[in-house]
Amino acid sequence: MQTDLEKKYRPLVIIASIVIPLIVAALFTVKIDGYDLTFLPPVYASLNGMTAIILILAVVAIKRGNRKLHERLIKLAVLCSLLFLIGYISYHITTKHTLYGDLNHNGLLEETELQQFSSTRLIYFMLLVSHIILSIAIIPLVLITYVKGIAGNFESHRKWGKRTYPLWIYVAISGVTVYLMISPFYK
Repeated sequence: MQTDLEKKYRPLVIIASIVIPLIVAALFTVKIDGYDLTFLPPVYASLNGMTAIILILAVVAIKRGNRKLHERLIKLAVLCSLLFLIGYISYHITTKHTLYGDLNHNGLLEETELQQFSSTRLIYFMLLVSHIILSIAIIPLVLITYVKGIAGNFESHRKWGKRTYPLWIYVAISGVTVYLMISPFYK
């Protein structure tokens, strides 16, 4: 049973769940020159790592019955995820694409580079694709779970949280892992 607050926020959750991925996809077609934001990948990777840690602490808090701390930590995790998204978009609209395995940074994968990284390229791309797909899926899950919590619909919040939590943790940790794997190839 939805509360009035859940009904009120439902259209916003739907709109945000559709618009955010579309904006991110559209922004990948935009390139803005004149800004050096090459410092951002370790920053937004750290935000992903912080999100994972905060989520773990939030679960510990609620299991100990500390609802207020749980709420504050979840709000902080949402903020970290939002800051990650802003940093990620900012970096990608201002910086040339980095190729996994491009050791000499010439923008091409030469035969020796392909051979050297052939075994890890598959792992990298599988991780990257799963991270991207789940980062899109996690948007409505987080928003629905969050709204159920602030609306006081704790039974439903708990059920949604059991689905949302492992996926959100995976997205956060896989984001850090993807960064660690591609970071040697940044210029």
